[in-house]
Formats: sequence, structure tokens, C-alpha cells
Amino acid sequence: MRKLGYITLFAMIAINAFGQGITTPPNGDNQKSSVTQYIGPVKVTVDYNSPDVHAPNGDDRHGKIYGTDVAHYGLKDLGFGTCKACPWRAGANENTVFTTSHDVLIEGQKLPAGSYGLFLMGDPAEWTVIFSKNSTSWGSFFYDPSEDALRVKVKPSKAEYNEWLTFEFTDRKPDKATVAMKWEDLQVPFTISVPNIPDIYMSEIRNDLRSAKGFQWQNWVAASRYALDNKRFDDALEFAQAGVARTFIGQENYQTLTMLAEAQDAKGMTAEGKATRDKAFSHATATPVQLHQYARQQLQNGNKAEAIRVWELNAKRFPNVWPVNVGLMRANSAAGKYKDALKYAKLALAQAPDELNKKSITASIAKLEAGKDAN
Repeated sequence: MRKLGYITLFAMIAINAFGQGITTPPNGDNQKSSVTQYIGPVKVTVDYNSPDVHAPNGDDRHGKIYGTDVAHYGLKDLGFGTCKACPWRAGANENTVFTTSHDVLIEGQKLPAGSYGLFLMGDPAEWTVIFSKNSTSWGSFFYDPSEDALRVKVKPSKAEYNEWLTFEFTDRKPDKATVAMKWEDLQVPFTISVPNIPDIYMSEIRNDLRSAKGFQWQNWVAASRYALDNKRFDDALEFAQAGVARTFIGQENYQTLTMLAEAQDAKGMTAEGKATRDKAFSHATATPVQLHQYARQQLQNGNKAEAIRVWELNAKRFPNVWPVNVGLMRANSAAGKYKDALKYAKLALAQAPDELNKKSITASIAKLEAGKDAN
């Protein structure tokens, strides 16, 4: 019977090796499966063949999966191929393949970008996850430990019942994720982390800006914003300057100029930042809403003097236009001039474009009438 099994196995491998042009059902009803998860810009995929707890002949193997011929513990001579001490293939048929688009850390250990044969070596208390540089073999019959790229030890745990072997991303965060092999009542999880996501994004952004995307000033502004938010001030300034002035691409407008002013401020170029921002405020593309929003943000950041200055500038540029009177209400309220603030609040109420704004201004009026700050 064992000899017949090997003959059947060899025939099955031969059919798959030489019958590439023919699509046939998977051996043993072990359906092909794939799961992909992005960790920031990093794409991680596990491709595998998924056996079920009930054997192809219908036998229920529940409780007879691990530590048996189905998913053996440790290393085992499978009686075929070149491998004499073989781990479990973590699936069925061809290699289970783990692919990452960028360098990652597996349980804190570095794994370079690429595709790897994924094997598991288990025992009841601790499992070893093996990443082999050979990702194209059939199962673990040709496994060679000299081709290992990485081995990490992990702890198995109980899981909900899974009839079909599956790989699932069970936890996801901006810079890491946990993927688990789940089958029957067991799961074997391991963590994938990306410690340098901002570096990867910056590399992707620079590549994008070398393509057709780089011919849109909006993308230079977005690049500068990302760099600034991640405290990469030199990059932020470079991108912002290109958004304003690069030949055939740059454009002076409210958005590009205010972005440049922020980048200049971040670099300690205070005088340049103020001059650029004032240029933005007086630019033909500036709108009363944009100036109002900037002043509101300044007030929230505790920069009361700057907020009042811009609200008053907005009133000079766009007299009696929504939401200028709202700004004057807030400016006077911030200065403790509640009587003047109330006057502008009532003017703003008459201009309110929708019910939501009317309710907000009405609430501010009530505060001012009670002698309280409306901000």
C-alpha cells in the first residue's frame, strides 16, 4: 500500500509538472487559496493549498491532525525526494509561499523582500516557522535546510474550529500585522513588522514624482505635507519649493504658498515663512473660507494674536462675505470684546448658508449675551 501511494504521488507530481497547459482539479480537493495584507505600502501575500479536516474519502480526522502523517511534528523522512529530515509543508500539494514586497521583520528578525517556501516544524509547546529561499518545490519532499533564509520560534494556541486550513491576518496595525495558520482547533501565529514605513513611503513618493504624477503641483503639495507630518523638514521644503516654482510644474497659489510657508517655518526660516504666508493671503486664489479656516486653526493652536490678525485681514479683503463676520465675532470674542463680537455674530446669523451654521452661531450668541467667550 505504501509503495502504491508513492507511485500515485509520483504520477500526480508528473502530471502537474508536464501538463502545464491543462487545468484540472487540485489533488485531494485541496483548493488553492491566497490571502494578502498591506502593512502601509508593504504587500504581504501567502499562497497555499488548503486541505480539510475530513479526508477526501470522508474520514473525520478531528483530533488526528497534528503529530500524525497529516501534519507531523518535528522533522520526518517522508520516503520520497531528496529530503531526509523534512518539516511540514503548512498546507498541501505545492509549497506554501510567503511573499513580501519589501524587507520586513518576522518576530523581530529581518527577512529580505522576496518569495519564500513556508514550512512549519511543530511540537505541542513550540513551533518553528521556516522561510526557505526555495519557493518552487513540491511540498517539503525537496526541502534543504541550507536554503533557509530565516527560522523563528512561536507559540501555538487554541483557535475556533476551522474545517479548512487557512491563513488569516488576525491583527493589523499601521506598522505591523499578525498572520496565523489556522486548522482544526489550533493556530500558529507570527508577527510581521515594518520598522521604516516612512522611509518606504518617501521612496515611493519620490518615484511617483518622477512619473506623470510629478507634473501636477497638487502632488508636490501632498508630498510636502507627508514629509512635514513625519518631521522630514528638508524633504518638505524641497517638495514645497517645487510645487511653487518648478519649471512647467510649479504654480503660485494659496495652497502651494501656504505649504511652502509651513515648510519654511519648520526649517526655522521664520522671516521667509511669514513673507510667503502673507503672499498667500493676498493672492488672487485665496478665498475667505481658506483664510477663516487658517485663523480658526491658529486659535485652536493657542496663537490668538495671529488668529485675530488674519480674521481682520479677511474682513478687509472680503468685506461682509460669508464667513467673514463669523471670523470677526471670534476675533472680538478672543480679545474679550463681547459687545462687538455679539454685533458680528448677529450679522453672521443673517448670512448663515445652512441650518447647521445657524445653530452654531445661535449658540455663540447665547454665550456672548451671557458674557462668555464664544470660541
